[in-house]
Amino acid sequence: MERYLYNDLLKWKSSDNRRPLVLFGARQVGKTWLLKEFGGREYKNIAFVSFDRDDAASQLMETEKSAEKLLRGLSAVTGVDIVPGETLVILDEIQDCSIALMRLKVLAEDAPGYHVVACGSLLGIALHEGISYPVGKVDEMYLYPMDFGEFLMAKGKDKMQAFLEENDWAMIKTISKEYVDLLRQYYYVGGMPAAVKAYVEGEGLNAVRALQKQILDGYDRDFSKHAPIRIVPRIRMVWQSIVSQLAKENKKFIFGAMKKGARASEFEEAIQWLTDAGIVYKVNRVNEVRMPLKFYEDRGAFKLFILDVGLMGAMADVPASQIMVGENIFKEYKGAFTEVYVESQLVSTGIPVYYHSVENSRIELDFVIQLSDNVYPVEAKAEENVKAKSMKLFIENNPGLKGIRLSMKDYKDQSWLENIPLYAFGEYLGGRNKS
Repeated sequence: MERYLYNDLLKWKSSDNRRPLVLFGARQVGKTWLLKEFGGREYKNIAFVSFDRDDAASQLMETEKSAEKLLRGLSAVTGVDIVPGETLVILDEIQDCSIALMRLKVLAEDAPGYHVVACGSLLGIALHEGISYPVGKVDEMYLYPMDFGEFLMAKGKDKMQAFLEENDWAMIKTISKEYVDLLRQYYYVGGMPAAVKAYVEGEGLNAVRALQKQILDGYDRDFSKHAPIRIVPRIRMVWQSIVSQLAKENKKFIFGAMKKGARASEFEEAIQWLTDAGIVYKVNRVNEVRMPLKFYEDRGAFKLFILDVGLMGAMADVPASQIMVGENIFKEYKGAFTEVYVESQLVSTGIPVYYHSVENSRIELDFVIQLSDNVYPVEAKAEENVKAKSMKLFIENNPGLKGIRLSMKDYKDQSWLENIPLYAFGEYLGGRNKS
């Protein structure tokens, strides 16, 4: 399966200013697979260690401080000759050996010709808990679940993906029904690589759902294994409430929906743990839709999204028939699936994402994004009924802005609003963000 991040890895490999790379990402998004695939294609050999099960490698990091001895020791541990430019050194689950992160600084300063990549599923949590990090001495990348474009390529629909990437609206319009059908499939399968692989290899919908449940069970085990015992019950309460909170008309996270009298201070640490683990995305409200959005952030009001729309379906036990047949998934559930889908695609583009609402007003914007040239209010519609009352009123009150509407309608650029097909916006906005 092809991942967009592969091209970024190629640029890193050929960079004159290359430093050791740290690859972030939640568990089961495909970090280890991608790095091994990259190493197998682009290098003569791979020296791979995983600190969660390789005690010798962990001991090496504890005892040796020079780049020469570290590399010689890694060669001995892996049985691979580590040659500059020819060997990719992969240090997996690096959060299980905190000193290994600091050793990256030594390798950056004293062995710049060597190609070293570190990754870890719970690295975000480890850093938040105070593990030293070689700031300024490493390159960083983040891997997310497969987006819709990557799903198309996994399905062998490379041409369809290219049409989206090229914004070939005329061609896209002629095959829009096929895009919608594939989007429906993506809503069920999602972007977790194991689920996508099972689906494209024909293992069936039940096998896909079983894999999704396994991933969710793995997350639950992480709560008990890696989180402080005192906050594990609160982590589970937050995690288990997300689906029902997203099914509300107003998707703002309400603490009282978990238990009567719940307060933000009780659950802040639990929410932070889930976001550090990368399995929950937190979207804060902005009080003003102006650049830079960060200036107007209201951290006291937010929405929480699950990282993957397929896992959302598995958590909610939505049957395949509700997603794969007819238009139910686009009409029911108060747009919850569509907003999870939209957020997951936005996150993968690296675009800052917020939402906006006005108290005692009809105005509520599903998302607000900041591109290089301006800020854009975004409305996500799950079906073709696209009466944009909030959006229209907001633009009338803010004539300097232009809205973006995501819906099942074909592309159309109006003076105050640009309509982008729901299945096309990830590629479109990703391109806009790079321009």
